Amino acid sequence: MIDEESTKKEVLEAVKRDRWGWALRDASKKLRGDKDVVMEAVKQCGNALEYASDELRNDRDVVLEAVKQCGFALCYARDLRVDREVVMEAVKNNGFALYYARGFREDREVVLEAIKNNVFIFEYISDDLRSEIVSHWIKHMEKTDET
Repeated sequence: MIDEESTKKEVLEAVKRDRWGWALRDASKKLRGDKDVVMEAVKQCGNALEYASDELRNDRDVVLEAVKQCGFALCYARDLRVDREVVMEAVKNNGFALYYARGFREDREVVLEAIKNNVFIFEYISDDLRSEIVSHWIKHMEKTDET
């Protein structure tokens, strides 16, 4: 059981076995700000980013690791939602991460990557890009029907 008194070694062992991020949640404030501990936690559960210190929730290396494991972890990385590489990794893992990356809803490459992962993200795409994608899809389907 992890608590405020747990050592770094105890917390590291616990986060390696933790699939839900709770070991980091229960760790001391100091250890929630320790990059080694947080990196290990987000490797197991990207959403453990929620319990990291504010500084580490905006550390690019930590956030990239978190969103590779769970795209939704982008919601805890406010300052890095504008980082294209971070957003791409997030939508590759889960297309719905586009919801947290409002600045990329018109970015064709990011949107197409998100759609590859989850076709139900259309409501988060800009109107212009949505129309373009649907038109392209209809033309493709018409050509397929002709053959």
